[in-house]
Amino acid sequence: MYIEHRMELFACRASQDFACKVVAELNKIGAPNGEKYHLGASEVTQFSDGEFVPSFTDSVRGATVFILQSTFPPTENLMELLLTIDAAKRASADKVIAVMPYFGWARQDRKDKPRVSIGAKLVANLLTAAGVDRIMTCDLHADQIQGFFDLPVDHIYASKVFIPYLRSLNIENLAIAAPDMGGAKRANAYAKELACPVIICHKSRERANVVASITAIGEVEGKNIVIVDDLIDTAGTLVKAADILMDKGAASVMACATHAVLSGPAYDRINASKLKAVFVTDTIPLRKDADTSKIKVVSMTETFASIIRKVYNYEPISTEFIF
Repeated sequence: MYIEHRMELFACRASQDFACKVVAELNKIGAPNGEKYHLGASEVTQFSDGEFVPSFTDSVRGATVFILQSTFPPTENLMELLLTIDAAKRASADKVIAVMPYFGWARQDRKDKPRVSIGAKLVANLLTAAGVDRIMTCDLHADQIQGFFDLPVDHIYASKVFIPYLRSLNIENLAIAAPDMGGAKRANAYAKELACPVIICHKSRERANVVASITAIGEVEGKNIVIVDDLIDTAGTLVKAADILMDKGAASVMACATHAVLSGPAYDRINASKLKAVFVTDTIPLRKDADTSKIKVVSMTETFASIIRKVYNYEPISTEFIF
């Protein structure tokens, strides 16, 4: 008996809102057979000691299962994704694709001092051991993390949504800035698309999350500057860079970052800073109790929905990338 192949979409607890929006975007595109996409039913049983067990209420036998979950802190978000992948494989799913809008531990991509772990490689090994068949993620901190996997990785760039959004603002005397030397390639790609100059901020650190000094290289005076980065954590680097650029004569400073990690004093720092606005995506949800008056969310859900549909239908996805 022939059984028609099917797509099943599920979300872990940290990315429920994002997943619902992706499903809504998929339904705008429409299924080939005219059916509506929906988010599959699943549940998590919680024990009093903190241990938990994810399970599927719907059958996934023979299906291509997309599991959506960003692995931002706490660590339980990664563990829940791993357990959900394992549950899908043990429930006889044909393929399991982990859709990770934010890939946690990506900053640990190498040994930058003796006797430290390479967290990004360990996470890749854990996902592989859990049984994942494919990874879909956005703006990895380091592109080479794709090579940590011996399976397909769809690396989506937030430039797909950020560049059209920045164009729509019609910013005069625009310049793109990199917050450090590591972000120069990203900043240069944005500047090329937007036909504007690049400014590089050179940063030195005292220790993790603590910036010692920043200097700006490039023409700053009179420019409306957008600092481009892959994530904002404590916002220390971002705020200090904005101060330096304003002191050097910038007309205004804004920021554009894919992942709004925004830990510790980040929200307060942004609100008290010289930053005019901060643009982020919805790969990580904003804190509901925080003052987000300076923060504008640009959604990635339409992009993820399009790529999920194309991956499922074995269609090329190269048109989805700006760089």
